[in-house]
Amino acid sequence: MAKDKGSFRNYTSGPLLDRVFNTYKLMHTYQTVGFVRKKHAQFGGFSCKKMTIMEAVDMLDHLVDESDPDVDFPNSFHAFQTAEGIRKAHPDKASPSPSHPRLSPADWFHLVGLLHDLGKVLSLWGEPQWAVVGDTFPVGCRPQASVVFCDSTFQDNPDFRDPRYSTEFGMYQPHCGLENVLMSWGHDEYMYQMMRFNKFSLPEEAFAMIRFHSFYPWHTGGDYRQLCSQQDLDMLPWVQEFNKFDLYTKCPDLPDVGKLRPYYQALVDKYCPGVLNW
Repeated sequence: MAKDKGSFRNYTSGPLLDRVFNTYKLMHTYQTVGFVRKKHAQFGGFSCKKMTIMEAVDMLDHLVDESDPDVDFPNSFHAFQTAEGIRKAHPDKASPSPSHPRLSPADWFHLVGLLHDLGKVLSLWGEPQWAVVGDTFPVGCRPQASVVFCDSTFQDNPDFRDPRYSTEFGMYQPHCGLENVLMSWGHDEYMYQMMRFNKFSLPEEAFAMIRFHSFYPWHTGGDYRQLCSQQDLDMLPWVQEFNKFDLYTKCPDLPDVGKLRPYYQALVDKYCPGVLNW
């Protein structure tokens, strides 16, 4: 049975709350400018593994996201739930979005649902979950109010006490554009960079959905607008449209993955075929 929309992203109570809080406490303590730059250098050559998209999906059979208060089942099922939610709402190759009539996603939008969390393979290569999962935020400036557990988890982060990084703009200029912002390191940023490196033939909207789908303080909280360019604001409705399916398709009724694979394999073959560098 699907959950009521109001019960998603509950960070005040629930059986998984201690696990979730501890993940964010570690994240908000250790995600610094220096840490993020180190991770870009470590993983930016994409030499960890060579595999196909479907092999990466299968790897997520072994991952449960410790930052997620809503689900406690492997992430591979969530990938197909998200993709199928998008496919149901946008079944045609050019179906306008109900909430944003000017948006006309094509079949690539279905594929984004499958791809969006594949960067979580990082945690299966030894990376701690606080450096892989959870909501993202810009490093190098003061965290804003809508960041999860903002008031209780940043006090031990050294950047929080560094005058270069602890003001509203920190190391950035007003409206510099999110392409010039250093986001906290995790599966979103890794997958975005991996897609660029492997030259996925997807539109810019797809890249924005992947890079910013966990940037809840921006697309849902309304924060960090002072860093946005006009291009970022143009992309925002696409990220918000994707977010509806990332969030509201989570339910314990798991899809029959075997029946769905041929359709998504065809999309992979169209937009990001073959063995890729991870």
